[in-house]
Amino acid sequence: MAKAFAVVLLLFNALGPNTGIRLDGNGYTDILVAINPAVPQNENIIKQIKAMITSGSEYLLKALDNKVYIKDVKILVPPNWSGTYEKAKRETYDKANIIIDSPNPAHGDEPYTKQMKGCGEESEYIHFTPNFLLNDNLLNAYGPRGRLFVHEWAHLRWGVFDEYNEQEPFYFSVNQQIQPTRCSKQFSGQWFEIINENPMLCRYEETGLPTKECQFFPDKEQQTNASIMYMQSVDSVTAFCHEGDHNAEAPNMQNQKCNSKATRTVIFQDSVDKDALQTLKPLQSPSAPTFSVIQRRSRVVCLILDVSGSMQGQRILRLQQAATIFLREIVEEGAYVGIVKFSTAADIISSLTKIEGKSRESLISNLPQTAAGSTNMCTGLKLGFEVLQQDDKSAVGDDVIFLTDGEATDDIQSCLQSAVDSGAIINTIALGPSASNVLVTMAKQTDGKFVVADENLISNQLVDAFSSFTMSDGDPTKQTIQLVSTGSATTGWFNGTVPIDRTVGNSTTFTIIYEKSAPTVNIQAPSGSVYDQTRMTDHAATKTLTLNIPGTAEAGDWRYSFFNKESTAQTMTLTVTSRAARDNVPPVMVKAQMNQLTSDGSKPMVVFAEVSQNHIPVLGAKVMATLQSDTGHSVDLYLLDNGAGADNFKDDGIYSRYFTKLKNGRYSLKVQVIHQEGVSGSHNRNSGALYVPGYIVNGKVQLNSQKPPVSVKSADVGSFTRTATGKSFVVNVPPGVTPKFPPGKITDLRAKIRVDTIFLSWTAPGEDFDLGTVESYEIRWSKHLKTVLYNFSDAIPVNTSALHPQEAGLDEQFSFLPEVAIQNGTTLFFGIRSQDKEALKSEVSNIARVTKFVPSPKPPEIAKPPPDLLIVIVIIVCGVTILACIIATVTLWATKRKKVVKESGGD
Repeated sequence: MAKAFAVVLLLFNALGPNTGIRLDGNGYTDILVAINPAVPQNENIIKQIKAMITSGSEYLLKALDNKVYIKDVKILVPPNWSGTYEKAKRETYDKANIIIDSPNPAHGDEPYTKQMKGCGEESEYIHFTPNFLLNDNLLNAYGPRGRLFVHEWAHLRWGVFDEYNEQEPFYFSVNQQIQPTRCSKQFSGQWFEIINENPMLCRYEETGLPTKECQFFPDKEQQTNASIMYMQSVDSVTAFCHEGDHNAEAPNMQNQKCNSKATRTVIFQDSVDKDALQTLKPLQSPSAPTFSVIQRRSRVVCLILDVSGSMQGQRILRLQQAATIFLREIVEEGAYVGIVKFSTAADIISSLTKIEGKSRESLISNLPQTAAGSTNMCTGLKLGFEVLQQDDKSAVGDDVIFLTDGEATDDIQSCLQSAVDSGAIINTIALGPSASNVLVTMAKQTDGKFVVADENLISNQLVDAFSSFTMSDGDPTKQTIQLVSTGSATTGWFNGTVPIDRTVGNSTTFTIIYEKSAPTVNIQAPSGSVYDQTRMTDHAATKTLTLNIPGTAEAGDWRYSFFNKESTAQTMTLTVTSRAARDNVPPVMVKAQMNQLTSDGSKPMVVFAEVSQNHIPVLGAKVMATLQSDTGHSVDLYLLDNGAGADNFKDDGIYSRYFTKLKNGRYSLKVQVIHQEGVSGSHNRNSGALYVPGYIVNGKVQLNSQKPPVSVKSADVGSFTRTATGKSFVVNVPPGVTPKFPPGKITDLRAKIRVDTIFLSWTAPGEDFDLGTVESYEIRWSKHLKTVLYNFSDAIPVNTSALHPQEAGLDEQFSFLPEVAIQNGTTLFFGIRSQDKEALKSEVSNIARVTKFVPSPKPPEIAKPPPDLLIVIVIIVCGVTILACIIATVTLWATKRKKVVKESGGD
């Protein structure tokens, strides 16, 4: 088994990523822009996309030494747009690098990048709105669209962060000067408050920094060309900040997330393109990007099902149960579905059938019920592709759900390339530990989804796998959502509660699968209405009970009770699915994924679960991830949204956790979310271009149009549950190697000062990243950032003998009195690292800073004006003074002269 895993891991890695953006020579290819179905048809949107990316390509080329440019782009238009477009191949909305969608309620028309991973790692997507593309009213503040595209591209492709900070726009520098948060320091300008469209001198907070109403206005003409991640809107800015002009002490996200590295350093040394960028030769005159406009038609799916002898018994029954739920509840109206079975030979069970009326039950009745023979996968695949060609003589862009439980008796490797060449998206299900490892490669090479499952009823894994194959066209109101997937082995009652929230309720179905005989059923609606066996459909052949709630299910808690009538224990499972309550109310969605799909144990993996409603994060949820291998290893992880450890941003609705207990196997990923009644939401935009309020032009403030106000309500959805299944992944640790991980890096260290006492706070890491409890902490500080950052052991140590570490995820607090006096205006820098029982040390934390500021007894209400304005005032005052002196001298001279003349008797 270990050898088999090693083979698939090597093949998987050697093939490299087949999806997403690629760097082909000097040109980026396979870039996918997808327009959401909610966007009304407008061909000008396509024109503006092309214009933005074309000009952005020219700007990108200049920014990176003429080394890279945008080579080709696909634009995926919605299925509901009319017109003649190319047929999409394997491009789907959920794979888009750039989405054109209605405004994020929290951000309005501001562009941003969904960035959930660490420094140097690729992000999820860029979000532009139709209004931003079609209207020019925001361009003064953001600059030309092509420049803004490159700013967002750097987030997306290279995992760099913004160099401004709207939450902390000013800071005290080490030389005790107030500085705007920017990169580079050479970026000149002045700061004012704008009152009734008039610039006024900024006021001070008690901290000595300007009030939150104070804004920095850059000079329109700059002497520096950096930096794109600060303010790409200024004409002179054509480069990313490099180490020579990087402002390492600015309290921005780039410094916090990337250990104070310059953006150019991250791009050339840490990003996915680092090797290519160091070896590529500059281009003289690259061609403009090429564009293709594509569209997906109706969904076409073929189930290709293994019915060989090893599928006898429980496995063929599980196949029937799971495939039935897919055909009855998951696949959408208007799709076309065909079914093929294979063993020694292959047969077409059902030709392509449109999902409408009673066609679902007709397809279900044709599902295979017996199993025999050998396993010839290539035969099944070949016949499946023939079925997919029945509608338009092509399998390109169509879906395959390919299930098998065994090693192929034919050489599956021999038909791998023909499967890839078919153009179909092949989703594979490995049922049990013996299924061929080629399934992993086939799914990867065709942009499909690989899922492992076992035949144990209580895990419900096969049902979850089929339930995860939903359509992804960007319209969540058309998708079936899995609310609950749970099981119990009991001699008595199996009870629980399913909250139906306000965002779902249509097409709600309760499906009970039992092991021996149908239980007594009682399902009670929030209003008290009761559903029992008489209102359910009993499918005895597949041991399934189904309840379809008519109309829109009541919002509230639905209570269920199933009683096992058998004298011995039997296993029962419950699956609840539903759809959006209304077309104009996006449902709460959950997406589960790993940061990588293979691991050799050299570094931990990360689990992510995004919980959101219409782009708005849902906070305060209890999120549990279950990772179970086909070799029997299972781990449950509570995922956190606390901005510490594996979680990059606090309160962004993306719950994360490290997975460190790595053992060999192919793992399934299942996430279950429970949210109690309450309002949840976050309006923070972590990665996006800076809105510039105005510029200094010829010494005067020139205001841009006011930033459009955003009025958004937090996601208020009440209590809900969700279940989501992510792609499966492979772990293969070399023989004799036991993965050992150090404590996790502390990423949220904060510092405050009161009088002379320093107060530090952070989230406790674990001895294995974020699992367990560390042995000890090492805290050091300095007046010099670079000492703590680059020479941590040379910084001043703090006595931490009284500090007893807490379990990972808990809040830590520590205070101390430095042994030296701290002068007013002094800035201090702090770092911390932890150590485990085996003396493994973590990386040094993010660097926290604090400035001691003691205000004067009567602090001025008005801050000193910026330097340029102060000079003007001094000149005016001095000029007035000199003039007054001249007038006084002349007057005095004239008076004295008159007196002398009079005394001499003259006229």
